[in-house]
Formats: sequence, C-alpha cells, structure tokens
Amino acid sequence: MEILWLLIPMSVLLVLVMGCIFWWSVRSGQFDDLDGPAYRILVDDDSPTPEMAPGEALAAEKDREGG
Repeated sequence: MEILWLLIPMSVLLVLVMGCIFWWSVRSGQFDDLDGPAYRILVDDDSPTPEMAPGEALAAEKDREGG
C-alpha cells in the first residue's frame, strides 16, 4: 500500500509531461497539414528545373533511369 505514495505522484507527473509535449506540438504547428504530404508524393515532378540546359536535363534523366 505504501507504493501508492510513489506511483500516484509519478503518474500525475507523467500525465503533465505528456500534456506539455502535446500542447507544444499543437502550438508549433505539427498538426496543421495532415493531407499535404500524402498528396505531395503523387505529384509528378519529372520536368527539368529552369536552371538546367536541355542537354543537362536529358543527362539527368538518363542518370536517374540508370542508363
């Protein structure tokens, strides 16, 4: 029965720590965009970047394909 004097304050402290971590994550924007990363992987991004010359884009594509 004396162990309850240790376990109850430890459990209250653990709940407070978990609550603080959750509150921090909500306030820092961790849960703002839940769907964006799921859709971002589906976006086709195979077009060359504007900095690349046409020959460089072709070479980069060949390197990506392994040929």
